[in-house]
Amino acid sequence: MMRSLWTAASGMTSQQLNVDNISNNIANVNTTGYKRERLEFKSLLYQTMERATLDDNGMGRPVNLQVGHGVRPIVSSRIFTNGSFERTDNPSDFYLQGKGFFVVDRGDGDIVYTKDGSFKLSIGDGETSIVTSEGYAILDTDGEPITLPENLSMDDVSVDEEGNITYIDEDGEVQDTGSRFGVVQFTNVQGLEAVGNNFYRVTPASGEAIPEADGDTPTVSRIIQSVLEMSNVNVAEEMVNLIIAQRAYELNSKAIQTSDDMLQQASTLKR
Repeated sequence: MMRSLWTAASGMTSQQLNVDNISNNIANVNTTGYKRERLEFKSLLYQTMERATLDDNGMGRPVNLQVGHGVRPIVSSRIFTNGSFERTDNPSDFYLQGKGFFVVDRGDGDIVYTKDGSFKLSIGDGETSIVTSEGYAILDTDGEPITLPENLSMDDVSVDEEGNITYIDEDGEVQDTGSRFGVVQFTNVQGLEAVGNNFYRVTPASGEAIPEADGDTPTVSRIIQSVLEMSNVNVAEEMVNLIIAQRAYELNSKAIQTSDDMLQQASTLKR
């Protein structure tokens, strides 16, 4: 069987996955806080037919004769640059500018992290909590759910750039809630595992979360109220990548057709 058939097939499989990845980026172009992904490839094993050799007189074969066996996707790296921002004038929306992540408790000790600051108010059990759109609690610097005084509207709540939460009481005085948004960073953000719904989970590769409030991070994120971070997907760039992937897929299919034609010609030589 011709080697080129399997080589080209690996190229088609890889480019199909590349198109899937690009399609996911384009589909999330309007997803709050979404970070685009980029697929990376590595070549497969090489077969060495002749090795480069030199004798004592400096004579011999100066280069190797090798042929590759195709390509495979090796990793999907996520680009964590900040996307553009959009002012919403909604006091429960927050833009986290920098390398930080909000901390979310999904219950039963399942702690995840997000760049999506489109939060909501949850009223129940005599207290008001700041939660995600799914109702999961947002945690403060002490790892506790952020709660507000009862019957307090979000319009009366202010959050400064450091995440400190204050509100205006009935007398028009500014009161401190004693809570501060928990913001963390990671040594290797590429090691985070995306679990859907704009959430990321810690892995051994990412390292443990580093709270910014402890002062152990070289930079500190800024929280901007009434603003949301949009996706960092560049549609024009993704369309160019899509065209390149499509042409690469087409060329690999042409290589398979060419190999098939060569085999057909070889099988008809006897005639």
